[in-house]
Amino acid sequence: MCKWISLILFFLASSAVQAQEKEVEYAEQTWFGYFNQTRLTNKSGIWLDLHFRLTENFAEQPALSMARFGYTYYLSDLTRLTAGYAYVTQYGQTTGAPNVPEHRLWQQVQWLEKKSWFTMMQWIRLEERFKRAVEAGELTSDYNFNYRIRFNMAFTIPLRGKQVVAKTPFIFLNDELHINFGEEIINNYFDQNRLFLGVGYQFTQHLNAQLGYMKVFQQLPLPNTFRNVDAIRLFVFHNLDFRKSDN
Repeated sequence: MCKWISLILFFLASSAVQAQEKEVEYAEQTWFGYFNQTRLTNKSGIWLDLHFRLTENFAEQPALSMARFGYTYYLSDLTRLTAGYAYVTQYGQTTGAPNVPEHRLWQQVQWLEKKSWFTMMQWIRLEERFKRAVEAGELTSDYNFNYRIRFNMAFTIPLRGKQVVAKTPFIFLNDELHINFGEEIINNYFDQNRLFLGVGYQFTQHLNAQLGYMKVFQQLPLPNTFRNVDAIRLFVFHNLDFRKSDN
């Protein structure tokens, strides 16, 4: 009996030490995003998304801005391949801290499945990230490089009827996992996970908006350092199809 009590006390003590060593940053943020997928022909289209994020009590200072572009090849109406470029700026959070730019190449396969009462969307995205290096609080001419793979799964559930058509409210749920890899990645192979739950409204066939809550848990490059983010997220999705204009 004493042996089991000793083992239990040992594991509890070990857990307490590990908890003390772990450093967690907490933040409240607001994320804004605009997404556009424009289909030009049966096989080709354009991808665009723009982002702006605020941090510190949800809105006190800028955290990040991003513009991402891509060319899309449609294997079918429900499966598409996209490749492109993104420019990211991560804003300094302390006095004198520099704004850090990042150049990002990305490739993605995206597919959709339409069920009787919901639509499921998934994508797998590979990114090549070139981020300006910072030394002693100053930008250098060097870049840090790593790969990141992302898997996203999303569910759109109409609140009226069985399909999301114009003037339909809906529930939107998605989870996205990020994994780092490359020679410069040492501690944070797991990058982050983003879990979102919100409500949306389909204004027209081509336009909808989603508002909700997102939990972000991220492992930072330093050992045993993490970031826990509570975020309000407002995204607008705008899909156009110029094939109909041709007809």
